[in-house]
Amino acid sequence: MPARNSLKQYLENGYYHIYNRGVEKRKIFLDQQDYTVFLTYLKEYLLPKNEKKLHERLSDPTITSIERDRITKTLRLNNFSDEITLLTYCLMKNHFHFLVRQKNADGIDKFMNSLCTRYTMYFNRKYQRVGSLYQGVYKAVLIENDEQFLHLSRYIHKQALALQGQALQGYSGQPSSYLDFIGKSKTEWIKPNNILSYFSKNNNSLSYESFVKEQEDPTLLLKLTLEEEN
Repeated sequence: MPARNSLKQYLENGYYHIYNRGVEKRKIFLDQQDYTVFLTYLKEYLLPKNEKKLHERLSDPTITSIERDRITKTLRLNNFSDEITLLTYCLMKNHFHFLVRQKNADGIDKFMNSLCTRYTMYFNRKYQRVGSLYQGVYKAVLIENDEQFLHLSRYIHKQALALQGQALQGYSGQPSSYLDFIGKSKTEWIKPNNILSYFSKNNNSLSYESFVKEQEDPTLLLKLTLEEEN
């Protein structure tokens, strides 16, 4: 029997919960550099690539060979800024969560295959290992209504906030999009506005931060999340 949420229903303009974890529940982020590399890949994939400017720079005879190689590599990289919108994320030690919107029916599949393959190559090279890093193919679950949409966002942020006993204090050692949602950070490739439009900017009791502090209803997330978090 296929693992839960491994069979995917891809729709144009659909919202999805994307997640995966390490094979045998192993850690996939062992130090700060690993988090930074993964986030750098997200940035490169999700920020629009100004190819015209890059080509103009490449034609400049005064640039160094190092910069030329960097520009050439950037031009070759996949870019999904026209296909994928990342609304929320968190990176845990042995798994990750994304809430994304895809424009085309095959956007998520291309994005995730590229991201996971690239990070696995980095990880295996760094730690001198071979083979799969993840526990099977990534999982993708279609969000079916506004209630799931909002509660999944809260669930994802709570994962990162609660890990180190710093729950709901606006900071966590685990990388996540939470600070972008409460106005303490602004990451160009995170798009929180669709979610924040449901909440008040002026009334603290109706704010997104207040919503995250509320107790979540686990029945709303039964089909959307990992069987186990550890």
